[in-house]
Amino acid sequence: MSISELTDADSTAAQQYWHEYQASHDLSERTGQTAGIDPATGRIWFGDSIQDIVHQMDASQEFVPLLFVRVGSDTYWRKGSHR
Repeated sequence: MSISELTDADSTAAQQYWHEYQASHDLSERTGQTAGIDPATGRIWFGDSIQDIVHQMDASQEFVPLLFVRVGSDTYWRKGSHR
């Protein structure tokens, strides 16, 4: 898997890790934060934004594709207005 590629299978695996993590951890204090899930290992990175997580990964010299989710939300980002 290259750094920039996240396949449908990767997304499915990452979503499963995320579902399992949410079931066993209290995330109420992390609501609104960004979570990045590694589909290969299940490691979850938390930060204020995607850029924050990327900086953390750069600092630890780990370069893997992640699935990003907003804690406490069904969508990460929604484009458009609400009428």
